[in-house]
Amino acid sequence: MEKNWKLETIAVQEGYTPENGGPRVVPITQSTTFKYDDAQSVAELFDLKRAGFFYTRLANPTVDCFEKKIAAMEGGVAAVATTSGQSANALAIMNIARAGDHIVSISSLYGGTFTLFASSMKKMGIEFSFISPEASDEELEKAIRPNTKAIFGETLANPALIVLDIERYAAIAHKHGLPLIVDNTFPTPVLCRPFEYGADIVTHSTTKYIDGHATSIGGIVVEKGGFPWDNGKFPDLVEPDVTYHGTSYLRDFPACPYSVKMRVQWIRDLGNPQTPFNAFLSMLGAETLPLRMEKHSSNAQKMAEFLANHPKVGWVNYHGLPSNDNNHLLAKKYLPDGCSGVLCFGVKGGSAAGERVMNALKLAAICVHVADIRTCVLHPASMTHRQLSEKELLAAGVSPDLIRLSVGIEHIDDIIADFSQALDKA
Repeated sequence: MEKNWKLETIAVQEGYTPENGGPRVVPITQSTTFKYDDAQSVAELFDLKRAGFFYTRLANPTVDCFEKKIAAMEGGVAAVATTSGQSANALAIMNIARAGDHIVSISSLYGGTFTLFASSMKKMGIEFSFISPEASDEELEKAIRPNTKAIFGETLANPALIVLDIERYAAIAHKHGLPLIVDNTFPTPVLCRPFEYGADIVTHSTTKYIDGHATSIGGIVVEKGGFPWDNGKFPDLVEPDVTYHGTSYLRDFPACPYSVKMRVQWIRDLGNPQTPFNAFLSMLGAETLPLRMEKHSSNAQKMAEFLANHPKVGWVNYHGLPSNDNNHLLAKKYLPDGCSGVLCFGVKGGSAAGERVMNALKLAAICVHVADIRTCVLHPASMTHRQLSEKELLAAGVSPDLIRLSVGIEHIDDIIADFSQALDKA
């Protein structure tokens, strides 16, 4: 990668370079396996002594190109693409934590991630402590234990939209020898690159803005590189792996030990790689990501201003609004080029009035999805977060009247007109 390339150029050019006479666009390598002329070549692949492809469960040329593109866009050294954002977050934790270990996480998580951490991974023996993203340094440090393996947060909490103070969290994590893992799904690397503020691992649900067209499920985990995995807290990255004839990931793959371990252990054993076709679609989406994020953000800013001035709207949560206090200041630091296309609001009259508004929309659709080119809405308390208790909902920043609005790239006048007529029916 040219060091002076801007993000827009990286998005288009990185990941795949055509050979002389080769296809201009990355081909879809829709094959489970790959042919070799001699047995030794395959043996060396299995022993991690050479790079290459032998079975798509571990690696595939199309997926490899997509991984390289997103790693370059985030400014990382390597990436591993997975079947979904859920699997990306699960593997990001499981790669460094085992039964008996502990993770500190912000409480205002996407509902699926909260359930994954608080229920499913708890059954695996990994314990989580959930704290407010606005917790003080003292509260955060108090939550860290001797067996803590990482701190986890979301750049923009879904759907609470609280901005994570990445630098502050990273400083505390590093003080205790821990990596900071940040889910960067909503901002994408176009609006925020967490590695520049001290994060060590970045995850995405590529299903959202990176794909951008609601066509393909996927996730990805990106490694910054350079974390001191040999500080005594992460023996699985340092000690020999008997399943690979004594390979030490840090010794043998010093540039990206975390990513290699994730691929050759967890992707191998759980069998959850991203499919070639989904990687192809997501790679196409990534190429236009800078253009789309600019439009999503500008539309959302205008939509937030419209809602904030509407007499039937009780409140609006969008960090482009100066009224958003501390989150507006954090957004100026971490999201200077736009606050993404997602906002939340509440209709006066509560959830019943909000439901009437949602049912009256014509352009915007009610979808259990977010962050694609089409405008959509949902009611998290009764949809995406319905498994959470009332206390957990409040901790996640989800009030009963909260409507999550994902602003698309349609003309803003048409979006506003649709909500205007719907609000008349509240």
